[in-house]
Amino acid sequence: MTPRFRATAVVLDIEGTTSATRHVTDVLYPYARRRLARLLTERQDEPEVRAAVGQVRELLGEPEADTRRVARALGAWADEDRKVTPLKSLQGIIWAEGFARGDLTAHFYPDVVPALRRWHERGARLYVYSSGSVSAQRSWYRHAPEGDLRPLVSGFFDTRTAGPKTASASYRVISAATGLPPATTLFLSDRVSELDAAREAGWLTGALIRPEEPHSTSGRSAHPAARSFTDIGLDLPEGTV
Repeated sequence: MTPRFRATAVVLDIEGTTSATRHVTDVLYPYARRRLARLLTERQDEPEVRAAVGQVRELLGEPEADTRRVARALGAWADEDRKVTPLKSLQGIIWAEGFARGDLTAHFYPDVVPALRRWHERGARLYVYSSGSVSAQRSWYRHAPEGDLRPLVSGFFDTRTAGPKTASASYRVISAATGLPPATTLFLSDRVSELDAAREAGWLTGALIRPEEPHSTSGRSAHPAARSFTDIGLDLPEGTV
């Protein structure tokens, strides 16, 4: 059955929802992993790098941790796929430069971009909320095989600007930032813990159940589910602009 939602805005997860997790884990993660140590040693005086290093030291409880210790911690978190803000910030720097050089391209499932364009043309406002940094999200949408998709998106949010994706408060932050009513804001994700948090904040929720994705078997009964964006019905309230 096709789930239908009466929504003025759609907030999109990336991994497992619009895009293949394996493209991130098999292509982007190794690309950043190979370049993290060099970034820390050669660009340690750049404000964004320095701030991330400070956050790592704080998380470790080791204010005097040297570059090698910081690099080891980041490498371990990357291997564990930890959603840690300083790791995501540094990965975002590396990925943005990789996209700009043509080393990297983004991935979107074939059903996604036509749906986003259709919803945008009908007046829905589209946002992205991902654990990856806002910088990485912008690069991802800019370098899609289908062209630059950033004009479709009204805003980007990450764990630094909104908060953890499993905390309902983060979705309230996004509602406040966008000025959109929670009751007509739809969040699409493949992770039940994120959908639960969004629902607790009063949002509409839709679970993407893609067979090839690691989280595809969970949350089938808790949230309206679809196997692709083609299966999602979006009814925009009258007066949507």
